[in-house]
Formats: sequence, structure tokens, C-alpha cells
Amino acid sequence: MTTVRIATFNCENLFARYKFNEGIAPRHGFTINEISFDILSTRSKRITAQAIKAADADIICLQEVESLPVLEKFNSEFLGWSSSRRYRYKTLVDGNDPRAIDVAFLSRMPVKFMRSSRHERNSANSWWLFSRDCMRVDFEIGGEILSLYGNHFKSMMGGRNATRNRRLEQAEGVQNIIEADYGPELDGNIIVLGDLNDYPQEEDGTSTALGALLDHNGLVDPMARLPESDRWTHYWARKGRYRQLDYMLMSGVLDDNSGNPVPDRVLNGLPWRAEEVEVERFDDVGEDSPKASDHVPVILEVDVGASEQ
Repeated sequence: MTTVRIATFNCENLFARYKFNEGIAPRHGFTINEISFDILSTRSKRITAQAIKAADADIICLQEVESLPVLEKFNSEFLGWSSSRRYRYKTLVDGNDPRAIDVAFLSRMPVKFMRSSRHERNSANSWWLFSRDCMRVDFEIGGEILSLYGNHFKSMMGGRNATRNRRLEQAEGVQNIIEADYGPELDGNIIVLGDLNDYPQEEDGTSTALGALLDHNGLVDPMARLPESDRWTHYWARKGRYRQLDYMLMSGVLDDNSGNPVPDRVLNGLPWRAEEVEVERFDDVGEDSPKASDHVPVILEVDVGASEQ
């Protein structure tokens, strides 16, 4: 079998924005000499890059990426890396978010297949089902297919209860997609990953909207193997809360073949205001900013392919 490091990370506003220099007319995209278009919040994005490098994943699903050109520029200028560690393959489809934040993948392994679900409609046919996308990306490893379903569900802005139904329908939508692909037992190497924007537990009188996935007989949440105090992936500064919003839900067969792995996290890019996190921060991390993100990368090692004889 081949061991593969998979990660998910909401990298928080990986944008490019115009520089309105004298004599430069605004336009969409990069100019040939790139003098009017650059990565926004350069100091923060250098720390974001440090967090990604520390995760050292073979494949990483990112949320809140503006576009493929922005991802290409960030990968080239901020990640760099030696030829053996660099991300040669990038995948992004423009989704449905009005802020233009999309789901993306960086990979050291070639992409075998990619499918977007951005055009799926909700049950009332009144709007798009997915706030951003549910993107399936396949990799052929050791003669087998590893299918990753990257997501970024509706946020809790406006209140957890008030926004719950949208996430509930999105979780059920992902369930329908993966069952259509792999059957109700999910007989394959599958990971549903990304920022699902809800907690696994009931809180403040509101239960999770993620039951279709968290309670699925064919899926396992390896974060549950960590001590309860270490399961959080996001720091909410306004209420000083540490909660799990980011997930890597594995099919049972992949979990078993991988020896029931335990996830890891990279905490060093969080702002110093997250006072309960007693780790040394990356250089230049500030009290509030600059920072890598309010989320942390989550990493999981899985084994894919035929066993060696």
C-alpha cells in the first residue's frame, strides 16, 4: 500500500486585489508584468504558506480561494518548495459564493478525474444547493482510486439555528452524491472533507446539521479518536470558543485499511489571541493579525492500493 498525507484547511480569504497605481487601469486578472494585481494581505499569506508547509500533505483541500490564477500565484510565490515536494497539480472550479470564495485542491499526485456539483439545485429549486461546491477529485494510487469530496458548507453567520436548514440540506446532498457514486455502504476509498461549518454536538439548544454524514454507517470521523480537548479546528474570537468546523470523514473500508489513523493539526499559525493554544507561533504572527487563519490545517495519513506481498 501507499501512504498518502491528506489535509484540509480553510485558508481564510486567499484573494488577489487590484493596486490602483497611477496610470494603471483596473481590469480583471493578472497583467503581463503583474504590476496592478497581487495577493491580498501578503504578510498573512506568508504565514498561511508556513502552515501549509508544516502540514506537508501530498493532497490538500483548501477553502476560501478566489480563483485558479490566484491559487497558481500563491503556490508559485509563497509555497515554492523543492521539485519533490511542490504541488504540480491544482484544481478549482468557480462556485456559487458571492464573495468568490471557492473550494480548491493542491496535489503532488496527478488528478485522474474531477467533477463539480456547483449546478445542483436545492429541493425547492429556488437556489443552488451548495454554497460553494461539492467537488469530487479522484487520484489513482497503487492501482486503486482515492475519491476526495471537497466542501465548504453555509456558514453560521446569522445564527446557528437560523442557518441550520441550509447546512442540513447540503449534508444530505453530499450523502446522496457519495451513495450514488459508491452505493449506500460506500464501498471504496472515500474522504468527505472541508469546512462543514457546524459542530458535531448540540449546543445552545441547536443540534448539528451534519447528521446525514456524521451518523452515516459507512463514514467514520477520525477526529473522535483525539482527546475531546483536541478536537477543535477553529477559534471564534468574539466568544472565545474552540470548536470543530473542519472534517475528514473516511469510508469504513479506507479507515480499516489505514489502521484507524488519528488526525494531526497545525496550530502554530493561529493568532496569539487564542490564548489557550500553548504552542510557539510562526514568525510574524500577531495578536489578531497577521495570521495563517482562524482555522487550522487537519492532516490524516491513509493507506491506498494493493498490499505488498
